[in-house]
This record gives sequence, structure tokens and C-alpha cells, in this order.
Amino acid sequence: MKISVIGTGYVGLVSGVCFAQMGNSVTCVDIDTNKIEKLKQGIIPIYEPGLEDMTLENYKKGTLSFTTNASEALGNSAIAFIAVGTPMGEDGSADLQYVLAVAKTIGQSMKKYMVIVDKSTVPVGTADKVKAAIQAELDKRGESIEFDVVSNPEFLKEGAAIQDFLHPDRVVIGAESEKAMDIMRELYAPFMKHHDRFIAMDIKSAEMTKYAANAMLATKISFMNEMSQICERVGADINRVRNGIGSDSRIGYSFIYPGCGYGGSCFPKDVQALAKTAKDFGYNPRILDAVEAVNYDQKYVMSNKVIARFGENLDGKTFAVWGLSFKPETDDMREASSITIINELTRRGAKVVAYDPKAIHEAQTHYLKGNDRVSYVESKYEALKGADALILVTEWQEFRSPDFDEMKKLLTNAVFFDGRNQFKKEKMHANGFEYFQIGVN
Repeated sequence: MKISVIGTGYVGLVSGVCFAQMGNSVTCVDIDTNKIEKLKQGIIPIYEPGLEDMTLENYKKGTLSFTTNASEALGNSAIAFIAVGTPMGEDGSADLQYVLAVAKTIGQSMKKYMVIVDKSTVPVGTADKVKAAIQAELDKRGESIEFDVVSNPEFLKEGAAIQDFLHPDRVVIGAESEKAMDIMRELYAPFMKHHDRFIAMDIKSAEMTKYAANAMLATKISFMNEMSQICERVGADINRVRNGIGSDSRIGYSFIYPGCGYGGSCFPKDVQALAKTAKDFGYNPRILDAVEAVNYDQKYVMSNKVIARFGENLDGKTFAVWGLSFKPETDDMREASSITIINELTRRGAKVVAYDPKAIHEAQTHYLKGNDRVSYVESKYEALKGADALILVTEWQEFRSPDFDEMKKLLTNAVFFDGRNQFKKEKMHANGFEYFQIGVN
């Protein structure tokens, strides 16, 4: 099939590359000329395991191309994916200006029947707005061209997006016509050779499914983080509690690890957008509001532990930070807990020496830009030299089995704040560390 993917951000690029991998002819479109030129040169704007190699492979084969000319790409396509950003507005709602701008372009450019797919995470009712925007442009042209708008929410995990796309646990499609549904079923058939995980539904239910899924996962995280706060106060150990409840098959172990709070491009934005939608329709989403409030507070837990140990005035103190990205296997720092932790320490006079395998550039150029009390190093041990304590924020694999003797040699004080509860308290004390965890007194 000939496919256009409008938007070469995280979702758009991964989707386009994976569709090309299955033999489709895919054109990725973006208004950012610099980004498109870099993609043509094999320079990938994001870090995602396997994405660079697969992009280069399909670009060389000719199944994948990049352009800024949306009209040309759309004129030759049977399916157009809208995969542009939906940033959070000041009131928490999803900003649809980019989605509707693409819809307008599609209406100006389409020459034959098309399936237009909302791949961006959008509120319930967006498909109707996209359909109206396209139809308005066709009316201006005096054209009567049939089209269908479909909702196909993405469920990609950053750090495992290629695997998730090639081997999906479900493909959710919301459509009004059997014709559009059949086309989408054919498009995704190569991804389901062994198991049919195609879930067909109405458009609004598909739009809602994405928000409900992310809200549920965020709820599990905030619930466990709230339990960790109770555990600390009553003298229980959240790690043991997690084992105790996770063994229940109705609960399971996924997303019940205590930590510094969730971040990234999805959970914070989607929880707030869903809450805003609920309020717009006259419902007070008490659970969603609580999930967001708990997460906000959780991002301050680790910095508060440091302040409780070293005092409010941190002048002359230096802290090593391991991990900047909001999760491992990505360079994404959007809404990352590390930002809050580092800013809370540096505004009290501390210096921070940070290490992350992939996210240092993002920190320097965007999220911690201008904070001259933060420096960056190229290895985890280099960050420890002369530091008063270590703060582990992101659970990258290379932090799982460090050399504790080497750490003690490099640190001024053998003080370790573990924001991901990676080690057993008894083991760390035996190794001579003053060791702080979340949810453990």
C-alpha cells in the first residue's frame, strides 16, 4: 500500500518505518526542512533501540522516503496517518491545532478515496472535527471525493517501540464503514501472522481506549507511590508489600514499582487531557485528579530526602545524579523527575554532576539549559568523584550492578539515595552505605 505519515516525531517515524519494513511504500512528511534533510542523511532525531538501522535499511531499499511536500505525498497515497503533536494546553486539554491543520491540508490535496487515520493521541470527538475540516476544504474545491476517518491509537512503549509495533499485543481500530475497516485490517495483517489481535470498534470508543489505557497505568503508579508514603510512616517496607500484592494474579507485578513519579510524553498529558474532557462533559474525575496530584508530589520525595539529610542550605555540596531520562532506553526528558530533583537541589546552592547514557544532550539543550550549577560527564563513575552523595533517578541497566567499592572510593560520603529501590537495604548497609529508598523507613 502507498502510505503517507504526516509528522516525523516519535509516533510518526516509528510507524512509518515499521510499515515500510513490511513492504509498504511509505512517505514521511514534516514541515521541518532541517529534520527532513537530516533524516535523508540517516540522522535520527530521537533515540529508540533499532530505529536507526531500520530507517536506513528501508530508505536505501526505497520503501521509505522523506519530504516536506505534503500535497505530493498525499496525492499518491491510499492511507494518510496524522501523527503530529497534541501538546497540552494551559487548561490541561489537548491542543488540536496541528491535527486540524493536517486535516485541512489533506482536504486540499486528496485526489481519490482515502482512509485518514488519527494516530496522534486525541480527545474523544476529534475524528468528527477532522472529518469536518477535510470536507470543508473539499467543498471549497468543489470536489466530491469519498473518504473515511479512522481512529488507530498507538500503544508504543518508549525504549521498546519497534518491538511493540512489529509484534503488537493489540491493534485498536475505530471506523464507521466496513470499507475502511477492511483496508486497515489488510494493512495490519502482516503484523498478526500468529495471533489475530485486531480489535474493531466505533471511533469514539477507540479514541477513549488510548486515554483509558494510559490513565489506568498512571493510576497503578500513583497508587503504589501513595502506598510507599504510607509504608514509610508506619514502618512497613514497600518492596515487601509489592511482592505480597503482585503475587495476586488479579493485580500482577506490572507498574507497581515505587519510584520518583511518572513522566514522558504520554501519561502526564493524557491524564490531564482526560480529566479536562470529563469536566467539559459535566463529570468530576476524582480519581484522575488524585493520580495527577500524587504524581506531582512524588517528584519532590527524593529531593526532600536529600534536604532532610544535608539541610536546607546546600551551598558547597555536590551531588552525583545517575539518570536523566524519564525512563531507561530513551533520551526523552519530557516531565522527567530528574528535572524537579536537580532544580530543587541547585536552587538551594548545590552543584550537580549528571550522567545518563542517552539524555545528556536533551538536558543541555532543553530541559536543564541555563542551569549553570549542573555539569555533565561521560561515565557513571566519573560523576561520583568528590560528590557528597549519589542520587539514582533512572533505572538504566548499567546501574544495576555497580562496583560498590569503587563508588565508596570516589564519593566523599558513602551516601546513596535510590529513587528506584534497586538494591536491598541490608546489602547496602553491609557494604558501608548510608542508604535511602522510597517507601522504606
